[in-house]
Amino acid sequence: MNATTAAGAEPALDYQSDRAFLGHPRGLGYLSFAEAWERFSYYGMATLLALYGAKQLFQPGHIEHIWGFPPFRHMLEGLFGPLTPLTMGGAIAGLYGGLVYLTPLVGGAIADRWIGRTRAVIFGAVTMSFGHFFMAFDQTFLLALACLLVGVGFFKGNIAAQVGDLYAPGDLRRADAFQIFMIGIQIAVIASPIVCGFLGQKIAWHFGFGAAGVGMVIGLLVYLSGRRWLPAEPAPKHKGGVVEPRPKLAPGEGKRVLVLALLVPVLSFTAIGNQQLFAAYELWGDQHYQLSFFGWSMPSTFLISLDAIVSTVTMAGSVIFWRWWGTRFPEPDEITKLTIGAFVAALGPLTLALASLHEAATGQKVSLAWGLAFHILNDIGFANIFPVGLALYSRVAPKALAATLMAIYYINLFIAGLIVAKLAALLGTMSGFAFWGLHAALVAGGGVVLLIVRGAAGRLLAPTVDPEAEAA
Repeated sequence: MNATTAAGAEPALDYQSDRAFLGHPRGLGYLSFAEAWERFSYYGMATLLALYGAKQLFQPGHIEHIWGFPPFRHMLEGLFGPLTPLTMGGAIAGLYGGLVYLTPLVGGAIADRWIGRTRAVIFGAVTMSFGHFFMAFDQTFLLALACLLVGVGFFKGNIAAQVGDLYAPGDLRRADAFQIFMIGIQIAVIASPIVCGFLGQKIAWHFGFGAAGVGMVIGLLVYLSGRRWLPAEPAPKHKGGVVEPRPKLAPGEGKRVLVLALLVPVLSFTAIGNQQLFAAYELWGDQHYQLSFFGWSMPSTFLISLDAIVSTVTMAGSVIFWRWWGTRFPEPDEITKLTIGAFVAALGPLTLALASLHEAATGQKVSLAWGLAFHILNDIGFANIFPVGLALYSRVAPKALAATLMAIYYINLFIAGLIVAKLAALLGTMSGFAFWGLHAALVAGGGVVLLIVRGAAGRLLAPTVDPEAEAA
């Protein structure tokens, strides 16, 4: 393989023979570190967003300075009803957390058809860097959010696609490569709320956002320094103004496409508890958890790092458990694991509902032990929902629509973000028991629908289904 990168005319490595980075092409190292720093910046900013809005930006003396905020607020309250600084912070954080899963559809399409992945990633990183630094000023808050949403749209999907481009279709190192790629992300998710959260809550909000911006700049520099090791751009899908024809669906595949499409809103309900972490959960935890230990007050942003640590352990534990189960019993298919995951995930917010009852009865703030129970249950459920959903869609999606359906799968997180934003707007109007009980009911409701889908369409989605035989 003697290709050239999209960024220049230098010959690229033969990636099959390059094992300079942990037995992988050295481009994987640059992509992994660049993505880790981007995730550091993203989670650092997302961790602060709801708290910053509720405690400072949306308070009198600050909110009046935000450029274009009155019509934006009018739009928000048209969607969610009257908002206080507390609920506005949660609603905006939830809305932002959903939109970041929608913009990569646009960024990926533009990269595929016109500018290429390398230019898209660079443009996304530069735009996000501006966005983080715009957060340092009250006036440019909305401009900052816009830059971050556009930037992540160009960066997120395209850099992940470049990881895949390093490997030939039959290269067994591909799965291991994405695990290495994910390890960097997990480390960033653990570290960024601690660093950015401490700076933001203990020193000054803008220090925290500034640290996130510095992280994004470092990620950009890492990516640029490794350009010669990046994969060659794939052949454009748009040649000479003519779009290449899409392969046709095989007989029987249309029904599976329909089921996968209908599952998207169902899966969005199963994700509500997890997606609420960066919105109402942080705000609720800041007010209701006992966060003082031996005279030291723990920043509530550290709760996100706690979740990241628990999530890493439960993800690995889930893999180990199902491997062990598979040696003794038939391993469940994806739709069964999704159903189990939904019911376990529902126990997470139910735990917070019970903790709220205990707080109301005793008058004492909630012990962090309740929070740990919430994170464990939520993350066990998440481990059997999000990655299992990816596996289901990647396996069942027809080749003719594989990329499209994988992109559509992420829309469930966009829908969940909209629901989370609506729920966050209710935080100040409901008791803790009712608020978190509603979350538990919605997640469990998604599990009930999955149970129905399993009974009605489980055979259609099962790994052993032969499309031609079924069509006959």
